[in-house]
Amino acid sequence: MKAFSSFLMNNTNKTDLGLLVVRLGIGLSMALFHGWGKISSPERWAGYGANMKMFGLDFFPEFWGFMAGFAEFGCSILIILGLFHRPATAMLAFTMLVASTYHLSLPEDNPNSGFSGASHALEMMTVYVALFLSGPGKFSLMPGKKEE
Repeated sequence: MKAFSSFLMNNTNKTDLGLLVVRLGIGLSMALFHGWGKISSPERWAGYGANMKMFGLDFFPEFWGFMAGFAEFGCSILIILGLFHRPATAMLAFTMLVASTYHLSLPEDNPNSGFSGASHALEMMTVYVALFLSGPGKFSLMPGKKEE
């Protein structure tokens, strides 16, 4: 018990443990509740990818839809594991930017329009940017030098 108490009193360990909790919670939530439905429904990829028209990318919507599903599912798994953390969080932050822009572009009479519709994507984008900046912490599978 004394070793565990000593472990928790170390500020570095508390920060790393906090990053692990955020990575697990956010990663599992995004992968299971958002990503799995996208990645497992190829027939809907073109619809998701059509949102890239807002950014002037109106070619191959199936690819962009797949990338949204891959980011939300695959990159979430990478975040949980702490592997390729910064590329994964960057892809998810961009995916949330696209989702926010989509919600903000909807007609006002749509119940998912405006900031109330975009709030979840904006909040998640903030979390992914913060995780990008912080790194995965030392409780990760990323090889090489651990974050300090």
